[in-house]
Amino acid sequence: MKESHYDVVIIGAGMSGLAAGIRLAHFGKKVCIFERHNAPGGLNSFYSIAGRKYDVGLHAMTNYVAPGVKGTPLGKLLRQLRIDRDEFALRPQKQSKISFGPNGETTLRFTNDFAVLDQEVVEKFPAQADGWRALVQLVRIYDDVSLDAKAMSAREIVARHISDPLLTDMIFCPVMYYGSAQEHDMEFGQFVIMFKALFLEGFARPLDGVRVIIRVLLEKYRQAGGERRMKCGVARIVEAQGRASRLILDDGSEVTAEHVISSVGFPETMKLCAPAHETEAAANTGALSFVETISAFKEQPASWGWGDDTIIFFNDSERFHYERARRQVDLRSGVICLPNNFDFGGEQLPEGLLRVTCLANYDLWAHLPESDYQADKNRWFDAAVTSARRFLPRVNDEVLAKSELARDMFTPRTIKKFTGHLNGAIYGAPIKIRDGRTHLSNLYLCGTDQGFLGIVGAMLSGISMANYHVLQASTRG
Repeated sequence: MKESHYDVVIIGAGMSGLAAGIRLAHFGKKVCIFERHNAPGGLNSFYSIAGRKYDVGLHAMTNYVAPGVKGTPLGKLLRQLRIDRDEFALRPQKQSKISFGPNGETTLRFTNDFAVLDQEVVEKFPAQADGWRALVQLVRIYDDVSLDAKAMSAREIVARHISDPLLTDMIFCPVMYYGSAQEHDMEFGQFVIMFKALFLEGFARPLDGVRVIIRVLLEKYRQAGGERRMKCGVARIVEAQGRASRLILDDGSEVTAEHVISSVGFPETMKLCAPAHETEAAANTGALSFVETISAFKEQPASWGWGDDTIIFFNDSERFHYERARRQVDLRSGVICLPNNFDFGGEQLPEGLLRVTCLANYDLWAHLPESDYQADKNRWFDAAVTSARRFLPRVNDEVLAKSELARDMFTPRTIKKFTGHLNGAIYGAPIKIRDGRTHLSNLYLCGTDQGFLGIVGAMLSGISMANYHVLQASTRG
């Protein structure tokens, strides 16, 4: 017979939920993670088609630092979850770049050595050098993990240091694409988190992709004694006397817990609660979603001259517009990822991979008849790849077509189906709840809508909320 009462119930087996579970189980808490789907990982999972595995979400794991570097988010994460660094098998990027103009006329290269980007900015925007370095110093000293920091506009603060609109847009493009749930602007603390994660630290990935990270987390959770119920979601949170008193599961059964940690998002969590909170949920529901194409080739990208850049953030317009797409897909900007272009130390992926990500409109994808949906996927797949190839060395169309082994594309509809995020909003609610508190005294948020960003940030969010609301609270109590 399955247990019906726990010290802590965690809703969702994404990165933050798994990390919270590991941390709590290490301290003897009786924990169960409930996940509606059959695959863990949430926004950073994987799927298989015809035996070929595709990562979802993971272009790279941010916050990478070389072994021995102290005082970083990656080090804290490994220490708190008792993970040996080698278990993640991370391999650093070669180099990446920000490429602006109709065909990438202005570029800024960056690597896991910040000095490369610093030199690029100073050389290409010499009049902005002093302001740029003052901004970098502010980012270095800013307390981005404070749970009670006052919200400030990143655009306003950056404008105090950088006056060139092109440089401003080139700085914002990567940090927004990799973590902003807000149109046009970011909260400054969120900007700092992403700036550090991308530029001051860097990119890496395991050879086998996100599956390696998920396997490590699942094994740590199992070893610590945590329980996990897959294909068993939470359908409703029953409230009584200001607390989450019971959880009704998808199969109609009930469980109770002293504490509930939800990783599924703020509006999604509010919709599980009493109907009175529907308005609150609607007021803080994200609108930014994406499509992503995935192409597999017989050849390695290096054979076409595509072997240098790991990730390319591109924009073809005079200004960078980070906003909900007005058509099904916005081709003006995006992200190109070439997973082969990490330093795998002599190993290599068996196939060449190309991924292209662009902003998309959930409403224009959500309710299409299946035949129209598939037709539009094919049409926009070709359009997105064609748009992105402007920022890569030229390759003959026939050469690529002959080399292509497989293709797929996920859409805002896919994101909604497999994550439950309303509007397919991949980064969740625009207003984050930094302390994780809700209207119920024993219900807390972790993950996307708590506000720590990226894969490492998501895991740190789970750890922080477990520490703050459960482990430290029990000590205080």
